[in-house]
Amino acid sequence: MPIKHAALKQIRKDRKREYHNQAIRSELKTLTKRLLALLKGQQLKEAATLIREVAKRYDMAASKGVIHRNTASRYKARLARQLNQRAAKA
Repeated sequence: MPIKHAALKQIRKDRKREYHNQAIRSELKTLTKRLLALLKGQQLKEAATLIREVAKRYDMAASKGVIHRNTASRYKARLARQLNQRAAKA
């Protein structure tokens, strides 16, 4: 257990940052699952509006350093590709 005051403060900051990042990641997962459910149910119009919000959230998470920017780009590209494939079939 650290003894110095600065080390204890750093532990408090790390814990607070961890909870914040965890909440952001959880929100990303929830939005992604909601979008995939819309795609599975062939509700393309709703999915098209939701994908904008999902992409915005991924960009915000990447800009804050919660996830890497390439990871955000990868998720956005995969979701957009699924939407485009389903739209082309319909």
